[in-house]
Parts: sequence; C-alpha cells; structure tokens
Amino acid sequence: MVSNFIAFMRYFILLLVSIVLASCGNAPQEGNSDVSRKSWEQITADAKGQTLTMMMWQGDPLINKYMTDFVVPQLKSKYDIQLNIVGGQGNAVVSALMSEMEAGKEKSELDMMWINGETFFQLREIQALHGPFVEQLPNNKFLNWENEFISTDFQQPVNGMECPWGNVQMAWIYDSTRVQQPPMNMAELAQWVKANPGKFTIPNEFTGMTLLKAWLIELSGSKDGLKGPFNEGQYKELSTKLWAYINDLKPYMWNEGKSFPAGVSQLHQLLVSGEVAFSLSNNDAEVDNKILQGIFPKTFKAYVPSGGTIQNSHYLGIVNRSAHKEAAMVVCNFMISPEAQFEKMKPDVWGDATVLNIEKLEGDWKEKFNNIPGRVNAPKRTVIQQYALMEPAAEYMIRLFEEFRTQVIEK
Repeated sequence: MVSNFIAFMRYFILLLVSIVLASCGNAPQEGNSDVSRKSWEQITADAKGQTLTMMMWQGDPLINKYMTDFVVPQLKSKYDIQLNIVGGQGNAVVSALMSEMEAGKEKSELDMMWINGETFFQLREIQALHGPFVEQLPNNKFLNWENEFISTDFQQPVNGMECPWGNVQMAWIYDSTRVQQPPMNMAELAQWVKANPGKFTIPNEFTGMTLLKAWLIELSGSKDGLKGPFNEGQYKELSTKLWAYINDLKPYMWNEGKSFPAGVSQLHQLLVSGEVAFSLSNNDAEVDNKILQGIFPKTFKAYVPSGGTIQNSHYLGIVNRSAHKEAAMVVCNFMISPEAQFEKMKPDVWGDATVLNIEKLEGDWKEKFNNIPGRVNAPKRTVIQQYALMEPAAEYMIRLFEEFRTQVIEK
C-alpha cells in the first residue's frame, strides 16, 4: 500500500513536471542562465535595491530573532537588500512551488527557502531549484566540504544545488534531578520505559521520525547500516523489528500510547510539566538556549545515547523561477560569512554549529570561533561526534512517516 502510494506520488510529480516543461517549451527560463555567467561584482550590483522573500520554519523565538534583528538589518545596510520572511517548511514549500508551476506562473512569489533532506529531494524531483550556484559565492572557499555531513544531504550529493547553513545533531533532553542515569541504547530504554510507565513518548513529526531513523540504524547493527540508496528489502526487515519494539512499549508510553505529541514544542512542555522524563531536539545545543530563555530550568541536561543519533546539515535553496536570484545569492553568501556564522553559533543567539572550516578562516576569525563561550548543559561536540549517524536516503523518512501512522498510531 505504502509502496504504491510513493510510486504514485513520484509518477504524479514527474507527470506534472513534464506537462509544465512542455508548456514552457525548451527555452531556458529568463535570467536562469544569465546569472550563472555573471561576475560577483555584477551580481552584487544587480542585487542592490531588490526585495526578496524567504520561506522558513519559524518555530523557535531565538532563530526568528537572529533573522529579524541581525540578518535582515545587516543585509539592508551592507547590500541594500530587503529580505522578507514568511513561515513554512517541507511540504508547504513543495506544495507552493508545485501550485505555481501547475498554474504556469513564470515568476515565483518565493525566492529562497530553508531546506534539507526530504525537501531537497522533492524540490529536485520537480526541478524547482536554481543551481548549481554555490561555487559562485566568494565565501564558498570557507565551507567545510571535506565534512561528509555537510557535502551530503540524506545520501544526496549537494553538488552546489543548495548552500550549507548550519549543522546539528539530535540530542535527548532530561531533568537531571529526576533521571540520574539516562538510557544509552534501545535495550536500556525499553527497560526504563517499562519501569517508569507514562514517562516516555515520541513526537509524530520530523524530530520523532529522525529518532526512528537512528533506531533503524541501531537495529541494523552498524553505523553504516543504511548507507547508500534506499533498500526496500532491508527497510522491510528493519522496520518490522522497529514497529514490534515500539508497539511493545506502547502501553507503557505517555497517555498509554493512545496519542502522540504533534510537535517537539509540545514534547518540551510535557517535559517541563513533569509528565514525561525526556524530550528531543534536532539541535544539540538547544538545551542551553532554552535555559537562557527561562523555558527550561537549569537542572535540564542533554546527551547523546551510545547507539547514536542523526547528525545533518541544513541548507539554503534558491527557487528556479525567482526573479531575484542575484539578491538570493548575496543573501546566501552573507549567511555563510564568518560574521554571520559566528553570530549564529553563540549559545545565547542560536547555538547552531558552523558549516565553515575554521582552519580556513582569515584574520582573527579563527581565534574568535575557538573562543566562543562553551556549552554548559549541552554535550560537547567533540564528545558526541563519535555517535553521529549519517542521514539515510530520503525515502526512509517518507516511509517512516506513513508507517508510524499505520503500524503504531492506528494499531
């Protein structure tokens, strides 16, 4: 059933693309080839005075503040570019661009977006991304392309089609006054959940599915267990074990497994209220952010189980039908500048790990990055890197979303 659904969606997307491309003829889109031939001086000159729209997830006040109070005014003062930000992520981005293509709109209302993984995969399927463009950015020379967690996105080579922006690893958050020895693998977690009924749950959204991907990898017995293209036979074997594991714990979960939090913010609230003992974050530094905001108490800590968690990067994409590609490229170049990356990496600003190779930085920037205030309750990157797991192919996420509903929620 699920395989048929995915096959149908792929067929539908490809059919839509073929119809749209046929209606447009074989001529290149206006400005798409021109911008790739422009010098950086021409691009910055043409970007001056432009107003563009970026779609991004807006679920974190600190991230929103970084964008509105730092990025937006810096772009205006340095480059005379007005960046407008609208809320949306994942399917909202894909649906908006597909609707425009279906309607035959020559220019998109969106110019750029915050993406990774599944969305990157889907946008490439419908040919909605401009690129490759990253090599044209002057600050590309600082990017840490040697790091496979940056150069690869859900097993897909980036190949200049999206610009790295930040790097994170999933962490578990807990109250150290209530949990002295947090479980370090799936076997220990099962024992803990059964001994502490009602204190554990899984959010039914991106973060929860990222946890399930790590569990699939743990069940495979190897950190590289899901490396490479999607493998149907392997997925069926591992997911059968995964659903059996979760359903065995389901009666002992929060609300007896009758419902699951709709988002990680709800899970955070359950942790704060004491209803559950663990929350999750795709940002390994978030616990310090939330303590600084007064949302979490100072007794909350974060850790990474020895079984490993997913580490991935997030990116900036430019819409193929954008009328403001020059401005979008200038925005991307600023976002990966040492200045912007340093500000974003501060624990009291965002705490998002940099995608730059610090050894390549010029002037006193290397010293500045090396002297950013250390983490307090968040785990040190040097400690958790050994437990970092590569994102598997995008199809695994698609399947987990659907089958978590059919194999767990509806059981």
